[in-house]
Amino acid sequence: MKVWRDRLTQFLFPIESDSWLSVLRFGLGLQVVLYGFSLRQDWNYLFAANGKGLITRNLSEALLSLESPFIPRLGWIIEFGTRLGLDEEKVLSAAWFVLLFAGVGLLLGFFCRSSAILAWFLHLSTAKSGDFVSYGVDNFMTIGLFYLMLSPLPDRYSLDALFRKSEPKAPQLLGFYRRVLQLHLCLIYFFGGLTKCLGGGWWDGSNIWRALTRPPFDVLPPEILVHGKLFFPLAGALICLLEASYPFLVWSRTTRLPSLLAVCLMHLMIGLAMGMYLFALVMIVLNLAAFGPEFSFRLEKILPGWLKKDLARTG
Repeated sequence: MKVWRDRLTQFLFPIESDSWLSVLRFGLGLQVVLYGFSLRQDWNYLFAANGKGLITRNLSEALLSLESPFIPRLGWIIEFGTRLGLDEEKVLSAAWFVLLFAGVGLLLGFFCRSSAILAWFLHLSTAKSGDFVSYGVDNFMTIGLFYLMLSPLPDRYSLDALFRKSEPKAPQLLGFYRRVLQLHLCLIYFFGGLTKCLGGGWWDGSNIWRALTRPPFDVLPPEILVHGKLFFPLAGALICLLEASYPFLVWSRTTRLPSLLAVCLMHLMIGLAMGMYLFALVMIVLNLAAFGPEFSFRLEKILPGWLKKDLARTG
């Protein structure tokens, strides 16, 4: 039992550098900045209340309150601004600027913890208040920012570390947060791939055809889709098999790099073919931070010498 307890401890708390945290911080900072700029022109139009928006924020937040009154939303910020004598438009504009500055702070590694908390809270509030127009990118941004907010910041490549001359955090603590992110991604890919495998639309390619021809994701010209329709069943089968097997292949030293490159290429192709650039970026960032090729994840690579000898004696 002691051996298994030690192995579990070593698995959950491996010794890691903070390089993966730098990848996560910089990548999510870039993601937040691009996300903010992508919504700048339509920000007030999407989130204004009282009939000024596309779908009033009041409707989204009323439905949100039925789930839980504690989920963050833009209405909280606007109500606070109203008490200070600010109108809704000014508060919404201020929220956009703060979100943008939080993304820049993450990019530069300046006030990392505060920037991560602000980015997580404001993005979650935005996604929940605009729930009718949000999609997968918002879910994965929330996941990534949540882990970043809790992780042992700052990393060694940040401006905070440069100015404060702080030492890197405990390697085991860095390993724990990374391990949780790895396991979370594995669960997402496994059950996503399993769900795809159980449906027939991916095996015959019809789901890919519908995805590529449905506005606003119909980026590719129709003639290309018609000429390439014979490849849709093959592409659908490969996506099913890749997502379902990725959680198993990525842990092996021999298959880690090919599987990582394959899943990143898959997201890149989705981004280019459907115009989902932000979705592709956040998925690539999460995968590189969790399973970057320069890091080792095999359990025997992180065991101390005395435990390796103990395991060798016990067979």
